[in-house]
Amino acid sequence: MATTAEDVRRIALSLPGAFEKLAWGMPTFRAGPGGKVFASLDGADEVLGVKCPKEDRAELIAAEPDKFFLRPGHDDNYAWIRVRLGAVEDEAELRAILADSWRQAAPKRLAAEHPEVGRER
Repeated sequence: MATTAEDVRRIALSLPGAFEKLAWGMPTFRAGPGGKVFASLDGADEVLGVKCPKEDRAELIAAEPDKFFLRPGHDDNYAWIRVRLGAVEDEAELRAILADSWRQAAPKRLAAEHPEVGRER
């Protein structure tokens, strides 16, 4: 069963200190008082953008090119990757993707207060 934008919203907002804010004409999900973006939905609610270390992106894309991709000219210089929601297998996988991204964006203190987030696997 494909995941949806509503699944993204529900899971993202369940993460500690997470909140939603409209930016660049799309919903973004932010972590903690500093409000660093850890996820965003495209205008059609079909693609999720999440934080991803640059050194990990090529491997993810090579392993699952139908799921992961970069937006040329936009993601090149950022630790960011795009995820096709229709290719995400289930809610557990979506939760893992969002939790990993949250952990990268969350302030150190908030992440330290919630060591279980992104480590459930």
